[in-house]
Amino acid sequence: MDFVEFNLSPILLENILSLGYKTPTPIQDQAIPPLLTGQDLAGLAQTGTGKTAAFLIPLIERILRTEQSIQNPEAEKITERVIKDWKPNQFFLVLLPTRELAEQVLENFNSLAKNLPLKAVSIYGGTGYEKQIDALKKGVQFIFATPGRLIDLYKDHLVDLKLVRGIVFDEADRMFDMGFKDDMKFILQRIPNDRQFLVFSATLNLEVLNTAYQFGSNPVEINISRDKTSAENVKDYLFHVGDGEKPQHLISLIKKYKPKQAIVFTNFKHNVERVAQFLSQNQLPAIAISSLLTQAQRTKVISQFKETNDLNIMVATDIAARGLDIQGVDLVINYELPNDCETYVHRIGRTGRANALGTALSLCSDKDVESLYRIEEFLKRKVENQYLDDSELVKDFKEFRDVRSNQFDKKTSYSDSRRKSFDRNDQGRGGRSRPPRENQDNTGRKFSKPFTDKPYVPHVGPKKPNVAASSVSNSQGPAKGPHRKYEKPKTGSASEARSGSSVKSIHRSYKAKSGVPNKQHTNKKTTSLGAKVVGFFQKLFKST
Repeated sequence: MDFVEFNLSPILLENILSLGYKTPTPIQDQAIPPLLTGQDLAGLAQTGTGKTAAFLIPLIERILRTEQSIQNPEAEKITERVIKDWKPNQFFLVLLPTRELAEQVLENFNSLAKNLPLKAVSIYGGTGYEKQIDALKKGVQFIFATPGRLIDLYKDHLVDLKLVRGIVFDEADRMFDMGFKDDMKFILQRIPNDRQFLVFSATLNLEVLNTAYQFGSNPVEINISRDKTSAENVKDYLFHVGDGEKPQHLISLIKKYKPKQAIVFTNFKHNVERVAQFLSQNQLPAIAISSLLTQAQRTKVISQFKETNDLNIMVATDIAARGLDIQGVDLVINYELPNDCETYVHRIGRTGRANALGTALSLCSDKDVESLYRIEEFLKRKVENQYLDDSELVKDFKEFRDVRSNQFDKKTSYSDSRRKSFDRNDQGRGGRSRPPRENQDNTGRKFSKPFTDKPYVPHVGPKKPNVAASSVSNSQGPAKGPHRKYEKPKTGSASEARSGSSVKSIHRSYKAKSGVPNKQHTNKKTTSLGAKVVGFFQKLFKST
């Protein structure tokens, strides 16, 4: 079946043929017909099989047929392709996991929609808001966005999700792995229920499908090459080497295969620049891309790599493993095996695209053995082992220097390093001289009294007696210092002695000075008067 048989719009068909596509790939052949009729779909296919065009072509066709029916209602139209109740400010939303993939899908759209009255914008973080907001205000039919920036614009009332007529999750499982699951649900809860729902990926897990069913979707499931997780035109091989032998094998493999373009994947973003520098120092020009770069720098690196120049090697982390379609990459090298077995499939899928032949090589040390077991279990096959002859190994090269291990190269014991860092006699901790602080001499020792010019003379006399013991002894008198023995304060009057507290006497004296009547003295006068009355009646009764 050819693209001509899909009965597409003339300009759209002309753009497809101009790109060199005559026959659709298996995923395109099975996905385009149901998508043209507005059905939901979940597509699973190998990397490099044209999944992006599988959803862009039918969605562009539906909008063109709808606009045609609005402008010329009497013209012949294909009813099932027309979007009901379509409004000019409505759009299709395509969500992607990375900025690079959003830019790439936008480029593919511009190629397919050439000379068509359709507009699109890519929305992602790391760049300014101005251009994205201007494009949204002018009106677009497609939005290619990462979830984070899209939600920011929605909360600022710059994007109305109620205008979404269809939503596409490209590399949906990757978005779940990157922590976008809650963001995806946030968006799905705010778009209309009658939207078209599409999911595409090379490794589609069950959790993604459950989310689709949870939000009322009933997708047509398409699974291309169910038993084959990697493309048939990509040959992958494994090299068992020591961890310290990887740099030598990396150079040797590149010089042996002599690729037109190659991608070297590493698991660690801090290792990307060092590997690229190592290759460049050995007459193999390389560029690096990782999340440590700004978006402008990452875009520049990808554009340089796509151009025809001497920079034909790119060292990257897994941000370049998903969806990036770079024509001409004929070699992929895994400097370390990925921890995720699905990531391995996406890495080797950067080569062998568009039915071209590709080669993927993996360097496996003892640190990568567990990852190798998971990958082979996922692939349901053993990765073929190869080795380099001694004559194929490059002997003369500049060694790979790991910056992180330089501090351990010097044979200095831990105690020596501590002694050196804490030596304050001359230079202080950081090797820089500084004046002594307050209450310190030149050696850094602290004094209880302010520092003076008089030299410090340590105490060399007899040992001081134990203060606590001397405080108990009655012969030495009361002890001086913080551990002196508690003595009951002396009282000034009999009433204070009876009260047993000097605080009460102070309180009574304060009341006496302030004119407040003393409570105890009042009670004493009252008691003496009562005694006189009692005595008077006793004498009266005795006399009678």
